[in-house]
Amino acid sequence: MIHLSSLKQRLLLSALTLLVGSTALAQEAVGAKPKEKKVNARYPLPYPPSLPDGKASVTEQSPAFLKPGPNLKDGVAIAKEAPVVDFLYYPSQNYPGNPWSHRSDGIVVGDKYYSSSNDHLAPRGTAHLWEYDAVTKKFRELCNTSKFLESVNAFPKEMNYRPGEMQSRIDMGSDGWLYYATDRGSPTVTHDGNGYKGEWVLRTNPKTLETQIVATHPISKHTLPASVLDPKRMIFYGGTAVGKDAANQKIQFFALDIKSGKLLLVADDGPYRTLIFSHSTGKVFWEGKMYDPKTNMITPSKVPNVRSCTQETPQGIVYGTSGTKADLWAFDVKTGEVKQLGNAAVAKQEYIASIDADPTGRYLYYAPGAHGGAAGDGTPVVQYDVKTGKKKVIAFLHELFWEKYGYALDGSFGSALDEKGERLFISWDGWRKGQPRGWESCSMTVIHIPASERP
Repeated sequence: MIHLSSLKQRLLLSALTLLVGSTALAQEAVGAKPKEKKVNARYPLPYPPSLPDGKASVTEQSPAFLKPGPNLKDGVAIAKEAPVVDFLYYPSQNYPGNPWSHRSDGIVVGDKYYSSSNDHLAPRGTAHLWEYDAVTKKFRELCNTSKFLESVNAFPKEMNYRPGEMQSRIDMGSDGWLYYATDRGSPTVTHDGNGYKGEWVLRTNPKTLETQIVATHPISKHTLPASVLDPKRMIFYGGTAVGKDAANQKIQFFALDIKSGKLLLVADDGPYRTLIFSHSTGKVFWEGKMYDPKTNMITPSKVPNVRSCTQETPQGIVYGTSGTKADLWAFDVKTGEVKQLGNAAVAKQEYIASIDADPTGRYLYYAPGAHGGAAGDGTPVVQYDVKTGKKKVIAFLHELFWEKYGYALDGSFGSALDEKGERLFISWDGWRKGQPRGWESCSMTVIHIPASERP
């Protein structure tokens, strides 16, 4: 038996359907355009970014790499032999990020480069941990952080939050696992309204692809943009950024014992973005401070602000820069003394967020313009000779990749040199031709440094 009210509803629905259909037909008859799908005004280009002919990577060696970019300073040398350069887009950029980028300083182990990419979405985003094989020239995803955390039920129902970034270093422990931390896609979303509780320290085994949680919210309602690992003692050192509703509104330093899962020490006035780890002493340094795991205490040091730094060289020296300036300094981990070496910029851009020393301790490599502007200088990649103090550009990357592939390599927060000092891996933020507003995708290059340029 059909109720009268139900019958009336069905008749009304049918009439509306006919009306809508008639309207659509009428519009088509008079040539009216159907509604178009809205285009993201900030990121209008199709995703994923791709290379010609469906190639996964391209390799170039060209005199264009030795053509000076704009703004080159007097006295800066240019390499005589052009390097071979491999270029790839990071995978999984299948939708617009906000924007897609990289932030972690990675490492090279043998032929494998470990790095990350982020979609920067907030309050719900994700970051990817990658392994790049320099022999096969292929990426392999090791972890999708938010997908993994969801799989282990790490998010309470009331938490409208998924970490959209990975800014920490990626380091390998003596156990063969990679250690890193999650971070927020935007500082505006780390509040109680989203149920924000903090971040996670994770580890991934690149051989088995297993990922585990090392620590959940080690510092309550703080994000984790800075880290370094003591691979021998298996201590994870971190520096935080303050969440909106955190009870303690100071940047925190913490030392986490991985084996026991316990925090050894938590203290105010932690590192802003980067920590110096001395493998010969086991000590950790940042802005005017030093932590010694033997005493579990923080004492004063002469170290300035650390925005980028090398690993300790065979001579017991760590080279670094402070803030957004390219004022280079050398820190002796044994004596505690700091020596200013002058400005390391080669053109207008000065911000250096990653710097690498070769195995001999003589050459430093870096790409100025971390947060953008490198393309305006021709995207120079620099070799600095600590013995002579001379700066040499080993490649200007912008012109060739812009003209041939329509991509601007504009800034880098992560680079790593292989154990022989022969290949420099650099992660890049940039944009494709047709993109109206700056960064929208991330990529990677491998620069094969000619033997003639590293005698």
